Amino acid sequence: MTQQNTDPVGADVEPTPVGAATSEVATVPGVATVHTAPVRREALYFARRNKKLLGGLAVVLVFLLLGLLGPLFTGDDPLAYVGPPSASPSGEWLFGTTTFGQDVFAQFVHGLRATFFVGVVAALISGVLGMVIGFTSGYRGGLLDEILNMVTNIVLVLPVLAVLMVVVAYLEVRSLTSQAIIIGLYNWPWVARAVRAQTLSLRAREFVDLAKLSGAPVHRIIFREIAPNMASYLFMVFILLFGGAVLFAATLDFIGLGPTDGTSLGLMLNQAKQWSAMNLGLWWWFIPPGLGITVIVSAMYIMNVGLDEVFNPKLRES
Repeated sequence: MTQQNTDPVGADVEPTPVGAATSEVATVPGVATVHTAPVRREALYFARRNKKLLGGLAVVLVFLLLGLLGPLFTGDDPLAYVGPPSASPSGEWLFGTTTFGQDVFAQFVHGLRATFFVGVVAALISGVLGMVIGFTSGYRGGLLDEILNMVTNIVLVLPVLAVLMVVVAYLEVRSLTSQAIIIGLYNWPWVARAVRAQTLSLRAREFVDLAKLSGAPVHRIIFREIAPNMASYLFMVFILLFGGAVLFAATLDFIGLGPTDGTSLGLMLNQAKQWSAMNLGLWWWFIPPGLGITVIVSAMYIMNVGLDEVFNPKLRES
């Protein structure tokens, strides 16, 4: 797995999200406001009819609900020895048990909760860092832009997985929160570059010039004029960040650098490998977590493709 360094739409082209021409430009008295409601209704119309978006969203929601509600019915300790060793899936043990008599289904639902937690937290950290740096660099320009761009390029060329392995290996106590923070702090550069490219284009638009003439401060121009015109784009970026964070976390868990407390889908794979589940024919121990990671990430990327079709008129299906 390598760090993604391309944006989902294309940073070298002028942005054309749904809201691109619908920002409220009435920041100067006497200038009419363009309302966004019709465009939002149009996007919602196509979203309801996009099979990729609806299908991916349905899969993600099913796993999310399973992760949120499943632990309520399996107990608080997924690592407890509760059944016979190496029992195959049955009515009593839905996903069978491990060689130690642990309930694989209980570990799976707790692992889903951990997967979504790490994905969301890491994506939020990376997204916020990338957007703040990208907006500031693209709008301000000059020396500040050069400095931020240099920092971004330095972090971008770092071997992220190797750096994460070194950092995590030296942490005596590792938790889901620390893992999410570490992943989030190293996965923002491509977001910053993409947002910077979009901002460079949008800052030359007329509605931004009108906001400047009205005397609006920089932060208001960025978050009320530029950012809303990139809302669809930023939402797609979050989906990519989520998927990338889940894969990074699963990799660290699988090689033994995951949380030292609790469980996750990656740690389930690590334990199954460590105790030779494949050689012993205990397929129910390693297939559910591996399949869960694959399906969740695939569904997120399918959602991203569907959103691209919804927000890009050229890709819409009639």
